[in-house]
Amino acid sequence: MSKLLNRMKRERYIYLLLLPGVLYFILYRYVPMAGLIIAFQDYNPFAGFKGSEWIGLSHFTRMFESSEVIQVLVNTIQISLLQIFVAFPVSIILALMLNEMRNELYKRFIQSMIYLPHFLSWVVVVGIFVVFLRGEGLVNSLLASFGLEAIPFLTDPSYFKPIIIIQVIWKEAGWGTIIFLAALSGVNPSLYEAAVIDGANRWRQLWHVTLPAIRSVIVILFILRLGNVMDTGFEQIFLMLNPFNMDAGNVLDTYVYFKGIQQGNIGFATAVGMFKGLVGLVLVLGANKLAKRFGEEGLY
Repeated sequence: MSKLLNRMKRERYIYLLLLPGVLYFILYRYVPMAGLIIAFQDYNPFAGFKGSEWIGLSHFTRMFESSEVIQVLVNTIQISLLQIFVAFPVSIILALMLNEMRNELYKRFIQSMIYLPHFLSWVVVVGIFVVFLRGEGLVNSLLASFGLEAIPFLTDPSYFKPIIIIQVIWKEAGWGTIIFLAALSGVNPSLYEAAVIDGANRWRQLWHVTLPAIRSVIVILFILRLGNVMDTGFEQIFLMLNPFNMDAGNVLDTYVYFKGIQQGNIGFATAVGMFKGLVGLVLVLGANKLAKRFGEEGLY
């Protein structure tokens, strides 16, 4: 203990720099967790924590018995899995393609262009897609010019999930390449030289040198993404929802909003949110243990 105190005194300015971040997590991440007690109460905002009736696991029982919650859970898992197995690899592929470019000026231009959508808010992104995909939008106008029927992209539930994934790829795939490009910049050039001497072409170098070099980064980011498997993004989903695609697009984040804010069922909404967090925690711990079993470093 004395060694720790001496070290903190010696490096007090460094610890002082950490203080704002530590305070942020304490005040806005850990202290609010005390409010999870609402999940076990028939919470009444006027009665407060102490005055609200304690009902135990009733909200959780109701959650797993409700067909509506099951449908919302299925929608959440489907969209999240599509984001993991379709959108996540796009960042890796883009990073590998950018790494193969030899013209630095052109490479930087392409990087800047694919980064830009990240800085747009979801309101702007969804607005752009709505303008393009609505009944009289550009896409349907183009189809009409070829004598084809208009497609109800925004009202047909079958198009909801593909549009969500396309939006995620367009907005975030370029930004996701930053970490992979940083990892690729640390690859020892002598490894490529040795591969060339052994007769490896560009595809062989990619498979045996480049991908193994960033494998640990891919595993860590994949584990972190699993932790957010129940978090599909409230703003994007909420802005895309309408009465026609509600059954296909309503996810846990929007369901908690509708139940907790609009309908005032705060206790039930808290239980759903708590369940979402617990699932993410279990997945992170399980994926980290599995990664270590296969020889990767993992998160900790």
